[in-house]
Amino acid sequence: MNIGVIGYGYWGPNIVRNFNELDGVQVTAVCDLRSERLEAVRQRYPSTRLLTSDANDILHSSDIDAVAIITPVSTHFELGWKALSNGKHLFVEKPFTATVEQAEQLIELAEKKNLRLMVDHTFLYTGAVEIIKKFIDSGDLGELYYFDSVRVNLGLFQHDVNVIWDLAPHDVSIMDYLLNRSPRAIAATGVAHFDSDIENIAYISTYYDDNLLGHIHVNWLAPVKVRKTLVSGSKKMVIYDDMEPHEKIKIYDNGVNISPDKNQIYDYLIQYRTGDMIAPKVDLTEALVKVTREFQNAVNENRAPHTDGYAGLRVVKILEAATQSLRANGQLVELK
Repeated sequence: MNIGVIGYGYWGPNIVRNFNELDGVQVTAVCDLRSERLEAVRQRYPSTRLLTSDANDILHSSDIDAVAIITPVSTHFELGWKALSNGKHLFVEKPFTATVEQAEQLIELAEKKNLRLMVDHTFLYTGAVEIIKKFIDSGDLGELYYFDSVRVNLGLFQHDVNVIWDLAPHDVSIMDYLLNRSPRAIAATGVAHFDSDIENIAYISTYYDDNLLGHIHVNWLAPVKVRKTLVSGSKKMVIYDDMEPHEKIKIYDNGVNISPDKNQIYDYLIQYRTGDMIAPKVDLTEALVKVTREFQNAVNENRAPHTDGYAGLRVVKILEAATQSLRANGQLVELK
């Protein structure tokens, strides 16, 4: 399978490296607007046949089977539409598109053309998230109470999207995958500093049925880098710390037991349960190895990839609703 990669900036080199390391896959073309980035490709991958600053050279090439779009989200729809229209399988960096309508149109076109469409929700392929998913699906956590995630650091400030569209797609995709249900409403608040209209701090709340609550904090103005997620259930609780080099996952047999007081029918007895903590071994295989292999397998097996267009659409729906709420000073936005 010959792949053309459009965009060789921050994330593009990782995509090119991992696709090139797969048996049966070759990155035959790379596009970037900057000549120095193309020179970097030429020096590291001299076998790359086409280096260009014009994306159309890749999109219209008859020698290319698939296209990976690693560019700003504002360009995803136009480039993705051209790739699919020219019969090429499509791999897209997160977030999938800038609007729900764009996502729906790309999904429809891919299905019409019988082409594979995959969104790079990288964290869903990490060993840590895979372990949490197994614990949830097995029932070991019990009834889920909340999902709480923090993703903060100092920078990198973006000029085209706010912090929600930059950082939150990671946590929203993890939340969507682990909870496996759609929220009924979204609320978001945030603020922009430095005489800018691009928010650099935001808080997103997602409301589900059965009193399940999701909360995500994203921030470009933190003194330290934090990547931490808590998932609480009626039986056990999980902490996922992506900055922890060894024990990324800790599962606590802690919780609260509530039972009616037999003597006072309107009162409740609250008992706190504190048990063992375990730190299961986490597969530390680079997630992009699994991501690129999944795309290759989905194309070869003519099936939908794990993070297909619909997974990308669900994330964009939450991001779009969060932005709408943010612009309305935190007003609750109901989702269909």
